[in-house]
Amino acid sequence: MHVLRYSTEWPAARRLARVLAVALLCGGVALASPSQPPVAAPFKLRVVGGLAGVTQYTQLEAPFWTRDLPRLSQGRFSADVVPFDRAGVPGMEMLRLLQLGVVPFGTVLMSSLSAQYPQYTAVDLPGLNPDFAALRTSLQAFRPYLDQALREEHGIETLAIYVYPAQVVFCKQALSGLADLRGRKVRVSSAAQGDFMAALGAKPLLTPFSEMVKSIKAGASECAVTGTMSGNILGLHMHTTHLYPMPITWGLAIFGANRAAWQALPQELRTLLQAELPKLETAVWLSAEQDTAQGVACNTGSAQCTTGRRGEMALVPVRAPDEARRREIFDTVVLPRWIGRCGASCADIWRRTIGPARGIAAPAAP
Repeated sequence: MHVLRYSTEWPAARRLARVLAVALLCGGVALASPSQPPVAAPFKLRVVGGLAGVTQYTQLEAPFWTRDLPRLSQGRFSADVVPFDRAGVPGMEMLRLLQLGVVPFGTVLMSSLSAQYPQYTAVDLPGLNPDFAALRTSLQAFRPYLDQALREEHGIETLAIYVYPAQVVFCKQALSGLADLRGRKVRVSSAAQGDFMAALGAKPLLTPFSEMVKSIKAGASECAVTGTMSGNILGLHMHTTHLYPMPITWGLAIFGANRAAWQALPQELRTLLQAELPKLETAVWLSAEQDTAQGVACNTGSAQCTTGRRGEMALVPVRAPDEARRREIFDTVVLPRWIGRCGASCADIWRRTIGPARGIAAPAAP
């Protein structure tokens, strides 16, 4: 059985990309030639999933690939799945490796695209979506563009878009609102989150998800922006004291396939995935909404906590002046800087997608 190994030797991997894509990077199957019937041997995919340890991966993604897919196909199809942050794949390289076919089926964290492909991150810009309803509206308007661009520009078929719980602020010292972040070192996951924090006078530090707790414990950062439940699972509530639940972002992820690998799959498998992956996406979104509330409850020690570890954090209420400040920062800092990094084409993308859906005009050209 051929097994894909996610090598860190990217130049060699790139040279093999086309061969690997044609081979589907799958084990246990020989593709039929035009003169031969399809081979009915068990077919195993290799998949890079989401972040390790969080609910999305442990309770939904991994069980889908390792348990549900074999069950739904009566053993005809199966998959091995590895978490994104344990696959040996640098976040900023994932889109490129999907395009090359080195990773045939994989998850791209949208925040990892901020530097190289900012045009794909518009839907989850900091301060844009104060609640799930706003996020859904933004994504519905943006998704047709995103799907088409990934297909035409990168040869990637978008199969699902996942979401993590609300990305909120954990702090080691007391705070009463956004203004108190001035001067503090705040862990962020993207340049756009950094723009939001810098606008408040904070000192943003771009830190990987897996290094966040270490950074807080060492004093390298005083606060961190991360998911409500993700932070609880990592134990962040044991090293911070105050939780500010304003959603800065939500943490979207694109699950996609190299187009050549996707088209070479047996039609039966493509049909099955096209039917089942939207159901998995729906389950992930429902879970993220529930985990947002559970994360707040568990980090603050509420009796409503049922799925996490109870902490003793103080919950800081989000007041109307801070909501107004969020929108002001988005309009005057985050959106203009996103367009500045992205170029005039992104202003056009905004005007054709999220802008009219949310009633937010793109800033005028300087």
